[in-house]
Amino acid sequence: MRRLGIDPHSIDAIVISHIHADHTGGLDAFLADNPNVTVYLPRTFPAAFRRAVKKRGARVEIVSGPQRLFANLYSTGEMVDGTREQALIADTAVGLALITGCAHPGIVDIAMVAHTYLGKDIYLLMGGFHLLGGNPKKNRATVAGLRQLAERKVAPSHCTGDAAIALFRENWANDFIEGGCGRSSKYRDPHMP
Repeated sequence: MRRLGIDPHSIDAIVISHIHADHTGGLDAFLADNPNVTVYLPRTFPAAFRRAVKKRGARVEIVSGPQRLFANLYSTGEMVDGTREQALIADTAVGLALITGCAHPGIVDIAMVAHTYLGKDIYLLMGGFHLLGGNPKKNRATVAGLRQLAERKVAPSHCTGDAAIALFRENWANDFIEGGCGRSSKYRDPHMP
């Protein structure tokens, strides 16, 4: 956050996708600096984790099913398929922007929940797509499934894996965005707010 010039005190809400340490590990240090936030956690997060967040002074909101968090920001709700996880949906003027942590429940299933919940097309899909294993058949099936949902742009990162990212780059061509934590680019879609 320091390198990106983000002031922790400018943040008033944190949404945690799932329980894995690479998605929760920085929360305690953040709350030590700015406890005046609301932390949105999937319903099945351990009670001890919730207590630790509250002990730091933050408010905890539990997310079960799909729900509105803010004016145009929603959660898919906790999805279950192995690791329980939620994703964020931003409702924009040009369609939905779906932001995933790791997509453990399956990126196609998460995209379908977002599309069905808000009844709109997904304009941008970004985050971890959980294809790191490099299974070419699964990667091709995932691309085909997402193409049926008419995602306009993709920005895979984190746990997607190099082979899958290459496949997304090939299939989305000019609509592929190089993603990653803290990544910044000169790319600015004129359709996105």
